[in-house]
Amino acid sequence: MSQTFRHPEILDIARRARKVTVEGLAEHFGVTHQTIRRDLSDLADAGKLERVHGGAILPSSTVNIGYEDRRDLNDGAKDAIASACAAAIPDDASIFLNIGTSTEAVARQLLTHRNLLVVTNNMNVANILVENESCEIIVAGGSLRRSDGGLIGALTIQTIQQFKFDFAVIGCSAMDAEGDLLDFDIQEVGVSQTIIRQARRTFLVADHSKFQRQAPARITSLADIDTIFTDRALPAGLAAQCGEWGTAVVTA
Repeated sequence: MSQTFRHPEILDIARRARKVTVEGLAEHFGVTHQTIRRDLSDLADAGKLERVHGGAILPSSTVNIGYEDRRDLNDGAKDAIASACAAAIPDDASIFLNIGTSTEAVARQLLTHRNLLVVTNNMNVANILVENESCEIIVAGGSLRRSDGGLIGALTIQTIQQFKFDFAVIGCSAMDAEGDLLDFDIQEVGVSQTIIRQARRTFLVADHSKFQRQAPARITSLADIDTIFTDRALPAGLAAQCGEWGTAVVTA
């Protein structure tokens, strides 16, 4: 069976089961795992599915992908992005790292930096940076979101307002063609907006899958970001807009 016939059936299975696996589809169609991975990548590039570890799920504009799946999604790209971002942060700096698997990747790349002050509302970031004895860590208070270790709410915002950071490193759930950064949780959006206001420079870390997703709540525009670190070139129109806004684009 050619991919022309497999793709519609894969989407039909995904609509019924909400998730498809490479192993299950390979057995269903009688083809190799490599063939199915190629099919899923093609469907993901077309925005019809979102790749997760071992398979794919249907994209949603109202519900985020589960944390465990997000952690494995484009992990190689996230590591490259994180390395480029960390290279732009000097020693002896104050930084805010917010919620997200991409910012957690940045935290891992900061383990060899010296004399950092890191404020975070991400329990996972704090646990990663514990290994850096030269890093002072401040965890913002707030309501714990058990799904991903994030802290959100009014108390989180009040804590952030006590600081002025050299750098803020933020992520987003989606980015649209106009360059608006989007998220699923309105409380997290309020926290992210406060982080941006309290930072001298703001870095966005976002892999290419964010360009193909939708989410309902607006954080800000790329116009308000100093540098975006990503793994693929931005769409031509958006890249031109970044040039007009003065937003630097680093492709890892």
